Amino acid sequence: MIPCLLSLVWVAKAGGDRYDVGMSNKEKKGFDSPAAFNKKAYRDFELVEKFEAGLQLRGSEVKSLRGAAADLSGSYARLEQGECWLIGAKIAPYAMAREGGHDPVRKRKVLLHKAELHRISVKLEQRGFTLVPLRLYFSGRGLAKVELALARGKRQYDKRATIAERGQKRDLDRDMKKYRKR
Repeated sequence: MIPCLLSLVWVAKAGGDRYDVGMSNKEKKGFDSPAAFNKKAYRDFELVEKFEAGLQLRGSEVKSLRGAAADLSGSYARLEQGECWLIGAKIAPYAMAREGGHDPVRKRKVLLHKAELHRISVKLEQRGFTLVPLRLYFSGRGLAKVELALARGKRQYDKRATIAERGQKRDLDRDMKKYRKR
């Protein structure tokens, strides 16, 4: 039996009775939930500009990503000969793949438009910029995507300031919550 993605919902309107086609829970869940998330990038870098790009993957890598078996910590993107490559991203081998599947840490091609590649290359030539992946996810059409960011490394005192600001915001929200209840 094939699971149905659409559910029929009874809708009664003044103009007449009819069935309305609605989304099932599987569709409501959305494809934008990340398969992998790079928390260290948000902590260690100041994000300047973000880009969404496609990824060229093998079948076993896609299956493994659907199971959220990926790690982006320590990975980065690099421009080589006019192409963008994702380096150091670990996608665990798929257990059901034939003949070993894929190499978990291989270079993967990032699919970007020429104009985006040019804009990124100009920024990367400036001192202090790097290209880091923020998350791997599947788009609404089911395509594997990576969110990249042009980033500048944070200093230790910048990290401490960010942590202090976050703590102050949390304390302020906690205090405001007391007054909202009244």
